[in-house]
Amino acid sequence: MSIYEKWNAATENMDIDGYATLLHDDYTFVRHQTNTIVPRDEWVSMAGGMLESMKNGQMELISSRCIYENQDILVQHDLISFPDGTKEAVMVVMHLKDGKIIKTETGATLIK
Repeated sequence: MSIYEKWNAATENMDIDGYATLLHDDYTFVRHQTNTIVPRDEWVSMAGGMLESMKNGQMELISSRCIYENQDILVQHDLISFPDGTKEAVMVVMHLKDGKIIKTETGATLIK
């Protein structure tokens, strides 16, 4: 099963533990708004909050698709609706190492 398939299954099942197992011990997330780096533990907590928002119907992953994946990189495109009513098209680039995600970078465009 590909990393994207595992990521998608964890997201659909609202499984933060399953999601966290996909992340390398040295994982970092780069915030597209500020270009700041979020370490693994802090990101897992934030991702758990997002899954909780999805469970409560406050946030919605409208669509997600894999653009490209190999052993080094995963590129996906998501359409997300946020609690404040905004929607964003999000390009997600995940750098892979040892079969896990080591770094995620995103870029987003507000959808009107």
